[in-house]
Amino acid sequence: MIATLIMLEGGNYDGIIYFILGIMFGPPLVLGLIGLVLWKALQKKAAKVFFILAGVYLIVGLGICGALILGN
Repeated sequence: MIATLIMLEGGNYDGIIYFILGIMFGPPLVLGLIGLVLWKALQKKAAKVFFILAGVYLIVGLGICGALILGN
């Protein structure tokens, strides 16, 4: 019984934390970089859309993934 429970215990969960952090910060960074490229290319209206998308994704990602990391 004890041996079975020891086998069920988790080991290193660093990969899951890095994955969640990547989901939380990766797409907003990419969208922000696309927005910067468009801003430099003088397509300001499209750049503003990407900046807004990056901000919304960051807020939602921090809320959902932050709750997953904290365990709430």
